[in-house]
Amino acid sequence: MTTWRVGTPERQQRTVEAIARTWERRPWPVGDLHGYYVYAGHDGSTLMHHSQWASEQAYEGYVRTHRQERNDEIDTAVPGIERVALARYRRYRSRERAVGEQRVPGLIVTVRIDFEPAAAGKRRDWVDTVLGALTTPESDRGLIAAHFHLSTDGTHVLNYAEWESDQAYDEAVDVPESPEWERVRTYPGLKGFTGSRYRYALGLIPLIPG
Repeated sequence: MTTWRVGTPERQQRTVEAIARTWERRPWPVGDLHGYYVYAGHDGSTLMHHSQWASEQAYEGYVRTHRQERNDEIDTAVPGIERVALARYRRYRSRERAVGEQRVPGLIVTVRIDFEPAAAGKRRDWVDTVLGALTTPESDRGLIAAHFHLSTDGTHVLNYAEWESDQAYDEAVDVPESPEWERVRTYPGLKGFTGSRYRYALGLIPLIPG
């Protein structure tokens, strides 16, 4: 996951268009890149990039051989992009889409959950606690899917959640806290939560021969 700061909604759109042109005019860089997705922040200033790799080694190879020329072309089209964050994750568990689910997410919410150093080994147990809370009758009906990722540096969890709409998410946030969710919020070793809202902007996947 990477974050770019571009400044304005107009520059957000221009940058997404520049990314699409840059990638679509070139061959897919490596077979070990399974997908590349871009999301526009509701703040009107940021873009989140989500690339899915077979391994860290494959990503490092891409950085050495392909990334710079693509970034240079994008920067020529939209000067002044600030690349502010890069983090690596491995997916741990998900609340998957229900069988037959046809809703298209109208909102993507990412929540970063930071842990005290001594509690880093409890990140999986915390995710298990969240997924247990999502099986209760108070579970959020507007939630389509949620994917929990563990940062490779051991510091935090990232929840990437697909919601039906902004309204559905706001209504879920306003629901009185249940005992299950209080255990999630007050789990020992938590440092804090940081959330961001996005809309889907661009998705690129390799072509399948034939």
